[in-house]
Amino acid sequence: MKQFVKIVFGLVLLVGVASCADKNRPNYQYMPNMYEPVGYETYQGVDNGLFPEGTEAMLPAENTISREWMPYEYENTPDGKEMARLQPSPLDSLAVEANLEKGKVLYDVYCAICHGPKGKGQGTLVKREKILGVPSYDDVARNITVGSTYHTMYYGLNSMGSYASQMSSEEELWQVAEYVMKLKADLTN
Repeated sequence: MKQFVKIVFGLVLLVGVASCADKNRPNYQYMPNMYEPVGYETYQGVDNGLFPEGTEAMLPAENTISREWMPYEYENTPDGKEMARLQPSPLDSLAVEANLEKGKVLYDVYCAICHGPKGKGQGTLVKREKILGVPSYDDVARNITVGSTYHTMYYGLNSMGSYASQMSSEEELWQVAEYVMKLKADLTN
């Protein structure tokens, strides 16, 4: 009889514990912050107990520029693009081959996926119809120059966004712009 009472008591205890359990949420969380993350806003001070003043992402000081970047003198307007069209490349004319070589490497990484390896506008994404309307560099109506190519990469144009943040310096943007002009020359010849 004692054995039977122990079994019944054990079953009642098991049913009681099982009925309190919630299958959708753990009953006990060992480290709750791993399950329920705290969202922080950018540039918001966070008092985490370690630093009395709190921590925050710092804004750059006023009137400063990033290393190796100077403010672009032409605005992101049609008039600014027309003025940029007349701008020559400031790169060293003695290192043309080195600039084109570096420009080709960067072009293959960032541009060829849409514009194609030869600049015909038939990159992988265009062939798969993920992006439409990518122009060929030999399109006479576009009348691209090294300055307008730099302007387009700096600000973006139509569905193409800016690529200034992908390049580590202005020099790299100019190298890609010069390589684009080489591709244009190769297509028109």
